[in-house]
Amino acid sequence: MSQQTVNERSQPNPAEAWQLLKEGNERFVTGDVAHPNQNAARRSSLTESQHPMAVIFGCSDSRLAAEIIFDVGLGDVFVIRTAGQVIDDAVLGSVEFSVDALQVPLIVVLGHDSCGAVSATLGAAEQGEMPSGYVRALVERILPSVLAAQQAGVAGVNETVEEHVKQTATRLTEQSRVLHDAVAEGRTAVVGVTYRLAEGRADVVSTIGNL
Repeated sequence: MSQQTVNERSQPNPAEAWQLLKEGNERFVTGDVAHPNQNAARRSSLTESQHPMAVIFGCSDSRLAAEIIFDVGLGDVFVIRTAGQVIDDAVLGSVEFSVDALQVPLIVVLGHDSCGAVSATLGAAEQGEMPSGYVRALVERILPSVLAAQQAGVAGVNETVEEHVKQTATRLTEQSRVLHDAVAEGRTAVVGVTYRLAEGRADVVSTIGNL
């Protein structure tokens, strides 16, 4: 299914939306990028409304630019970023808005190798000392994922990132009734993904809903 086909019709279903993102990531990995929907005509077409095919909730890391990784353009994805992709009220409200108001059919939780926020949480857990300032709030929100990884026998940063992505995807649907109902009704689905810095590849580590 081409990008043009989706833009000319109503929203894709969750599986179609994920297929489009997978195809875009494959183009990025191979270097054969299309840079779709990045011209003046596309910009003008979006002045009155937007119909993104996915909401991408990812880490704020400068190496994790969602539109580049998935080779998409203006109006294609609704992007939310926090360090370590930690959930707070603003994140939940933003995801709920994308699903309820914009009818986005897919939620992508995007983590990455060598995540500094996860590394900091691992260090805090090992040393028994929390960081100061608002970084402490980030670590506190990631700590349950780190503990879950340790209970499963996982110790490395990248493996812990995968567990954190899984835990984050689950928490979105557990903490928000809006998101839980949207997944249960098949209106949206959640996919947890980790990004490999060296290869540029986005690997699936979990799914919730019909994909």
